[in-house]
Amino acid sequence: MGTFFAGCEIANIGDRSRKFLVPEMIVDTGIEYKWAPRIELERVGIDREKKDLTFVMANGQHVTRSVGFAIVRVEGKFTVDEVVFAEDGDLLLLGARSLEGLNLAVDPTHKKLVASGPVPAA
Repeated sequence: MGTFFAGCEIANIGDRSRKFLVPEMIVDTGIEYKWAPRIELERVGIDREKKDLTFVMANGQHVTRSVGFAIVRVEGKFTVDEVVFAEDGDLLLLGARSLEGLNLAVDPTHKKLVASGPVPAA
């Protein structure tokens, strides 16, 4: 499919005016979580709700990070999602869980996000 990027706004759930923009996140359907800069998450007051979670990086390295809850906006859609506190050197990623919550899918031919269509109810 190849790599492509999407812009993403992340906001504090309790105070939506506290937010920041990540102009380019790597869209990666092979990962679950969204990874955003720790310093920005802290600046807008997003708390570390899950601490010391272990993640396996693409190179096989195991790292420990915290996760918080945020409002995520991409391509005019929004959802509440878990976000990893990315450290310096970590990639900024938009994963499969976020895409599902946003009801967006990957168009691999045009390397962009598209609406997934109706949400299954049962």
